[in-house]
Amino acid sequence: MAMTTLPTARQPLEARESWWNSRPMRKLRRNPLGMTGFVFVAFFALVAVFAPLIATPRENCLRDLNLSTSTQVRNPLGGAFWQAIFMPPQSCYQIPRLSFDDTPTPPGKTAILGTSRGYDIFYGLVWGTRTSLRFAVIIVGITLALGIMIGAISGYYGGWVDNIVQRFIDVIFAFPGFVLLVVLITILKPSVSTIVLAFSITGWAGYARIVRGDILRTRQLEYVDAARSLGARDSRMIFKHVVPNSLTSVIATAVLDFGTIPLSIAAISFLGLGLPFGYADWGQVMAFARTWMQGPPSAPLAYWYVTFFPAITIVLFSLGWNLLGSAARDAFDPRSR
Repeated sequence: MAMTTLPTARQPLEARESWWNSRPMRKLRRNPLGMTGFVFVAFFALVAVFAPLIATPRENCLRDLNLSTSTQVRNPLGGAFWQAIFMPPQSCYQIPRLSFDDTPTPPGKTAILGTSRGYDIFYGLVWGTRTSLRFAVIIVGITLALGIMIGAISGYYGGWVDNIVQRFIDVIFAFPGFVLLVVLITILKPSVSTIVLAFSITGWAGYARIVRGDILRTRQLEYVDAARSLGARDSRMIFKHVVPNSLTSVIATAVLDFGTIPLSIAAISFLGLGLPFGYADWGQVMAFARTWMQGPPSAPLAYWYVTFFPAITIVLFSLGWNLLGSAARDAFDPRSR
C-alpha cells in the first residue's frame, strides 16, 4: 500500500504562485503583439539610457562635464561615464548645429542621418528619446499618484466629497485636452517645469475617474466589510485593502499614456510652444524640417531624410507603447479571463 505524505507547513509557500508566473503575466508573455511592443519599448529605453554613448556629447556638454575629449565619456571606470548617463547637464540636450546654412545636408560621415536647418538629426532623435521618456516617467508618475489618491477618496467616502470631486473633473473634461494644455503652457510661458505642471493639471482627472469607478465596486466586497468590522482605520482601508485591488484598469491606461504623452509634447514643440529652441526634442526636429518637407519641383524627394527619420522614430515609439498597453489591459483585466 502506498504511503501518503501529509502536507507540511512549507508546501503552501512553495506552491504559491510568483508574480512572474501569475496568470496575467503568462497571458501577457503569450501575446505576440504585446511582446513586439515590449521589444520596441525596451529598444527605446536602452537608447535613452545610453544616449551619451550612442550620440557622443559635444562642445558645451563636454565642458560642463569637465572633459577635454569625448573618449572620456566612454570609459566606464571614470565618473564622467556615469554622470553622462544618469545626470547629464542641460547643455547635453542641446542639438549640435553643424552648419549655419539652413539647407539640409544628406546623411554622411559628419551627420549619420543628415542635418535639418544645420542641426544634427541623429543627435536630436537619440537625445530626444531620453527627453520623451524622462517627461513620460515624471508626468505619468505625478498624474497617476494624484489620480489614485483623489479617486480613492472620492470613491470610498462618496456623498458630498464625491460630488465636489466629480464636478471639478467635469469642468476639466469640458475643455478639449490639447487645447487646455496649449492655453496653460501659453499662460505659464514654455519651459520644462511648466510643461510638466500643465500635463499634471490636466492628466490626473482621467486616472481619478477610473479609480473611483473601480473603488465603488471594490468597497462593496465582503473582505472590505470584514476589515471595517474589525475596526480598520479609513486610511488603512483605502490604501491597503481597497486601492491595491482597484488598479488593474488604471495601470493599463498609464502604460498607454507613456506613449501618448511624448507625442503630445512633440506636437506642442512642433507648434513652437514647447521646449527651448534647439533642445533635443522630436517635435523640434520635425519643426526644423517643416520648410524642407518637399524638395524643389525637379526633385520633390531630395530632402526625404529630414522627415523620414523623425517620423519613423515617432511611429515606432507610439506603436510599441500602444501594443504593450493593449496587451497589458487584456492580460490584467479580470473581465477578459
